[in-house]
Amino acid sequence: MPPAGPDSTHSMSHLIDTNKPLAVSATPPLPTEKAAAALPSEDLLRGHNTVIIEHNGTEYRLQKTRAGKLILTK
Repeated sequence: MPPAGPDSTHSMSHLIDTNKPLAVSATPPLPTEKAAAALPSEDLLRGHNTVIIEHNGTEYRLQKTRAGKLILTK
């Protein structure tokens, strides 16, 4: 079959009209996860440089560095 050129009689109705706005859904999609809670690091550390976090039976250490960054280690 020869390629369709400008003189072709093939329909182009299958092409997307990029000048039309996208349809907007009436209801927003449901979130798949709960939103993460934002906690200030000061609330976790409470004036200390290190805090131990127990999660699923495993202890993790959250440390504040001298540069003010946080490190979480297992």
